[in-house]
Amino acid sequence: MPLSSEDALRLNVLLANQPLAIRINESSMTLCGLRRDGEVSIKLNPDGFDEKYLKQVRSFLSEQALGSPGGYPLYLQRWTRMGQMREDSLEQLLMLGDPTAVFAVVCAEGLTAELARRAWWAAEEAENARRMLQTRAVAGSGTGQQMARYLIDYLPFETEPEAMMESVCVALQPGLLDEETRLGLWKKAARKTPYLVGFIAAIPDDLPERLPGRIDFQALNQRLTGLAGAGNRVAALCLRFLSGSGQTFIAACAHILQKPPTQEVVNTTLDVICDYAGSIRPEGNPDQTLAQLRQEADIFVSTSAEVPELLAIAPELLPEVRSIRILSGIGYGILRPVLKSSDAMGSLMRRKLEPVMTQLRREFDILTRAKE
Repeated sequence: MPLSSEDALRLNVLLANQPLAIRINESSMTLCGLRRDGEVSIKLNPDGFDEKYLKQVRSFLSEQALGSPGGYPLYLQRWTRMGQMREDSLEQLLMLGDPTAVFAVVCAEGLTAELARRAWWAAEEAENARRMLQTRAVAGSGTGQQMARYLIDYLPFETEPEAMMESVCVALQPGLLDEETRLGLWKKAARKTPYLVGFIAAIPDDLPERLPGRIDFQALNQRLTGLAGAGNRVAALCLRFLSGSGQTFIAACAHILQKPPTQEVVNTTLDVICDYAGSIRPEGNPDQTLAQLRQEADIFVSTSAEVPELLAIAPELLPEVRSIRILSGIGYGILRPVLKSSDAMGSLMRRKLEPVMTQLRREFDILTRAKE
């Protein structure tokens, strides 16, 4: 099905004016071009089925932008194999009016703030926003603020907990949301567990409504600050967990694990906790069961060069050190014995996980309840 002469003329005029991006509204059969001085739209006039006509329009755009009527998929495969996904190549992909081509730009290593602005205009979609906000230059731009606002507004329509967690996490990057929006989202997180996971992943030491430090924190802070400042990682982590921000973090994690909806929520929360205590375990996650982690923690406190320095000043913190070491190694390894490749969700999953969660709560209790 050839393009109508009217559409062919208008498209040639549009391309001659070097637009920055093109998008197609299939429901209204309207093609829009982004120019430096604004937008221009063309009402398409198909003589036949819309779907076939749109295929012809995109073939025409591909021929003009890429020199290949095969369009995005074939051309991108060639670029990828040759390692030629340069910025100018990405600009050309935005000329196709193809959401899949836009997504290729969104995920490209060469994404810049300007390309992100054009891609966002071409396809305002939540997944595009989540991908682009992972690029620091984009997150620090005005477009980044627009995308963060979009993700928060779109949250009520998300159905997958994984998407909710990621949207909240990327939107909470510094400078993207105003304080009122952030606090409003925090209040919703009390009922929406995936939102809370996004908070602990993004700002674990800056959660709203901070709790006070553990009752003995001030005294321990005076005794351990010098040691922590001298590079003792165990002392620094003890202060981190016992401070107000650390106690807030533990409370948030305990709330999530009390009634998680999916395994992905559990896994992500465990990964965040592991990372929070990660400086005590530079070798990385050991993928062990809780029983193995307890045995390993006993070995750690007896062999680490840093632990004796801490215990010489605060011997009462031995249980806390063991708990922190255990938490620094948690991950799917502690879930594997009870889940056994199960895809259970909801209440069934929580029943299976209860023995593990009970043991984790004991470690949390050690870090939140000071000795009399």
